[in-house]
Amino acid sequence: MIDAKAVVRRHNPVLTEMSTDSPLSVGNGGFCFTADITGLQTLYSHYSAANFPLCTMSSWGWHTAPTAGGKLYEWEDLQLTAYQHAGRQVFYPTERKPGNEHVYDWLRHNPHKFNLARVGLCLHGQDISPEMITEARQELDLYSGLLTSWFLLEGEPVEVETVCGQGSDTLGVKLCSRLHGLGLRVDFSYGSHEISGADWGSPRRHFTAWEGDVARRVMDDVEYFVGVGGGAFGSREISQHSRIFSIPPGESQFTIHFSKTLQPAPPYASIYASSCAAWQSFWHKTGLADFSQTIDPRAAEIERRMVLSLYLLKIQGMDSLPHAETGLTVNSWYGRFHTEMYLWNSGFLPLWNLGEYLLPSLEWFRSQMSAARRLAAFNGYRGLRWPKQPAHTGRDAPSMIAPLLVWQQPHLIIMLEMLYETNPSPAFLQKYWPLVEGLATFMESFLHQNPSGQYEILPPVMPAQETYDPSTVQNPMFEMEYFRHGLQTAANWASRLGHTTTWQQTAAQITPPKTKNGLYLAHHNAPDTYETYNKDHPMMLGTYGLFKSPAVDSVKMAATLKKVISCWQPETMWGWDYAMMAMCAITLGNPEQAVELLLSDNPKNQYVTSGNNYQRSRDDLPLYLPGNGSFLLALPMLLANLPKGWIVKTERIHLP
Repeated sequence: MIDAKAVVRRHNPVLTEMSTDSPLSVGNGGFCFTADITGLQTLYSHYSAANFPLCTMSSWGWHTAPTAGGKLYEWEDLQLTAYQHAGRQVFYPTERKPGNEHVYDWLRHNPHKFNLARVGLCLHGQDISPEMITEARQELDLYSGLLTSWFLLEGEPVEVETVCGQGSDTLGVKLCSRLHGLGLRVDFSYGSHEISGADWGSPRRHFTAWEGDVARRVMDDVEYFVGVGGGAFGSREISQHSRIFSIPPGESQFTIHFSKTLQPAPPYASIYASSCAAWQSFWHKTGLADFSQTIDPRAAEIERRMVLSLYLLKIQGMDSLPHAETGLTVNSWYGRFHTEMYLWNSGFLPLWNLGEYLLPSLEWFRSQMSAARRLAAFNGYRGLRWPKQPAHTGRDAPSMIAPLLVWQQPHLIIMLEMLYETNPSPAFLQKYWPLVEGLATFMESFLHQNPSGQYEILPPVMPAQETYDPSTVQNPMFEMEYFRHGLQTAANWASRLGHTTTWQQTAAQITPPKTKNGLYLAHHNAPDTYETYNKDHPMMLGTYGLFKSPAVDSVKMAATLKKVISCWQPETMWGWDYAMMAMCAITLGNPEQAVELLLSDNPKNQYVTSGNNYQRSRDDLPLYLPGNGSFLLALPMLLANLPKGWIVKTERIHLP
């Protein structure tokens, strides 16, 4: 039996200095608070300057900025681009056309996530600088969710405990210090679509009214409340949007509660207790692996990434919406989530005994079925078509790339099948059949049958490897084989329910992938796949790892993997590519190579102290949750096919 507490706590992150690439966060799945070395957001400007702004974000915190004329634009206000497709015209919002730029940009930026507040320390009403802090040590106890920070502030010891409520969006803080003049400062900004989610230069565009220790916040279409509770602190207003609460010498406990309705702030003790109970329950429920009996030093790093990835995805990726690529830590792509990342972000959940955490976000997809049907029908297709980059409203964003992507369409079918396999139920099949049926119908409708009877994907389409001209892409290998896999899986669902479909026959007639010199090509019009387009995602490999296509030859795929490793440009790759490559290596029977790929020392495969997958060559991605999620998706395959000499205990992990 695995000692969950021991496995988890041996990977508690510890910082001994200000680490602007690895601040630590606490959260509850739909609310996240990211702190600096003081346990709060005291050194906010210094982290922002390093492209890692410290945010307080929630899944409900969306903001829509008004336009100059007051009109909120709709899809119909966009000027679309016409493309030729299978002898007819189709239309997509891809080009930023002259005269329509404002509409295009506004629809891309709105709605967006925003920073709810900055909560930090000050001394005698003044900002604290990094030079004033010495002998710092900070530790995040993963088993309880408690972040403890020790430091000297102008030579005096300060201890701060920071914790997040698991039943409410509440930050709990306990502070011990002998200092006089210490204060807790709460600042509010206007919402922004930028990485920080905060516009500090527009004080007249939002409204803050304090009544006692509760702030009512109004900002365009947003209203929410922030209450400070836990003690009879004195407070004073710095400006309409800033207030300082006095912290007396000794021990102080207080909470900061965020909500869309006026509610009292719960006491610190209840917040701390809820965190301890919820995290202990989580770690004894989730799947875990204990690598401690393996001598190979790489095993400890695999275990560290496992534990920290589970923590990070729990605090900001298990809520009622699919999560953004940077979760609730900072804004990426305006805080919108990407449906093509849903699998990489959350597909691991059924395999780790956490399938219940997938159900709330599946309900969002169910709620958007009518909109998805309209999106498909707009260009003459049947079934459900998911937009690539929606907000909570479901509306897509215009983009040169997003509207032309289709590889997200099979994701839900595959994830639902994973859920069913881990807990078979006729009621489950019935409930989610409309999603499976709608997506399979779209895929079959999107395919074009040529005169020889084979099904193809014709331009315009942007493949998952987003480096091609969509007007020239024909039969992208990954999309073709993923559609085949999705249709076959959907046909199995139909059979279980007694429905008759043509999906199995259509899947069998999909055009096979194309090769050159024994290597798989990215698509049929890409003979220079390995010379000109050896960058971004090497998606050919996903067809023999993420799933195992019957149309793929193992010898040719082995040669393709070898070629990719030798020639692909690592600085152009993304965090989830390494897990995808590792899964391919495992399917080919080489777990040793899979370990090397999972731990590859490349710019986009860095896992910093916090456990975040830092995309080193991207200033806008100081973390990248698809890297963490894909790692957890690949790990069960490795655990079922360990390298020689590895000894690993597993519990509650669904091994393939």
